[in-house]
Amino acid sequence: MRYVKAENVAEVVQLLQDEVGVARVLAGGTDVLVQLKMGMVEPDLIVDIKHLEGIKDIVSEDGGYRIGAAVSGAELGEHAGVVALWPGVVEGVELIGSTQVQGRATMAGNLCNGSPAADSVPGLVAADAVVRIAGPDGVRDCAVLDIPVSPGKISLTKGEFITSIFLPKRPERASDAYLRFIPRTEMDIAVAAAGVSLELDADGTCTAARVSLGAVAPTVLLVEEAANAIIGTKLDEASLEILAAACSAVCNPIDDKRGTIEFRTEIAGVLAKRAALIAYKRAGGQ
Repeated sequence: MRYVKAENVAEVVQLLQDEVGVARVLAGGTDVLVQLKMGMVEPDLIVDIKHLEGIKDIVSEDGGYRIGAAVSGAELGEHAGVVALWPGVVEGVELIGSTQVQGRATMAGNLCNGSPAADSVPGLVAADAVVRIAGPDGVRDCAVLDIPVSPGKISLTKGEFITSIFLPKRPERASDAYLRFIPRTEMDIAVAAAGVSLELDADGTCTAARVSLGAVAPTVLLVEEAANAIIGTKLDEASLEILAAACSAVCNPIDDKRGTIEFRTEIAGVLAKRAALIAYKRAGGQ
């Protein structure tokens, strides 16, 4: 196994493209190092990107924030601007691992691990976040929703890696929330999860929404029917019940010792309903 500390983006791309064996990118390392220790993967090449210029920066851009791929959960949680604009996204990131893990874990790494239960991904999908990808053909942007393909698989091609994640601007009366269910009180993998982002007009009516689900299908889901259920409402009980039903209807979970198909299907709707109410209150709804 070779370890290379890359000096720039072009070097990372070249190394990844030239490697004929298994290559892994090292940003926080909280997934890849565990996989190495457990024998789940034996990479021929590890490319360290932690020292690339801007890779650990959080920069204001077009009213939103561009977050470097190596920004840790701890650093993100300490950034007042991101927390104020996208509290639900930060909630998801801060649920990854322990306090110690938070010092290294990154959103980009959590996304690239390809887990349907990744805590940061539903919030990013609800936020309509976009990743910036560097590769052999240059730089391209891609919606977070389009990155996961199946459990453990992502859509990046050979030579590509994520350099940053962009969280867009939003109106004043807008917010988001993320909730998950776990068997334990903390440091566990989501059995089901939901992220909701919404915008309100002056009288508290929802004018736009995005609803996402995690851990209930091979990839994180964007549930347009659930969002449509609350647009044009003040999140009355009837509209919330339609939202919950729409979420449960699209679930395609597995059945294992951590949760049955029936439980995951029902709790997904419950979590989405609760997350919507939290986001609504944060956005200024009554």
